Amino acid sequence: MTEKEYAQVIAKNLKRIAYEHDKTQAQIAQELHIHRATISAWMNGTRTPKMSKIDMLCKYFGCTRADIMEPYTGEEKPHHHTNPETEQIAQYIYEDSDLRLLFDAARGSDPENLKLAAELLKRMKETNNDG
Repeated sequence: MTEKEYAQVIAKNLKRIAYEHDKTQAQIAQELHIHRATISAWMNGTRTPKMSKIDMLCKYFGCTRADIMEPYTGEEKPHHHTNPETEQIAQYIYEDSDLRLLFDAARGSDPENLKLAAELLKRMKETNNDG
């Protein structure tokens, strides 16, 4: 894929995702503190966002890098966890930089074990920060 084609994939995905979340370019720019011209350039395919900005967009829209960076097929992407509660806990762990290393090891765990591991790490972190 050429750089121009890649920019167009990202542009189409950003437009679709923004539409699905009922967000305008102006709203996205204001809420993420990014110039509106930058958002416009991404959505027109004239520029591509840096990975840090893609990560920011992912967090904002609650999507994955693949949702923004890969060609859209119209198919829902498979989730790593089949249990919604487990997926929610795993997402929490993934978003917390101090707990993230647990994320890969946690795939396939049931909600109870995942909660236990997250709570244990949080307590360890608190203990370390207190002493």
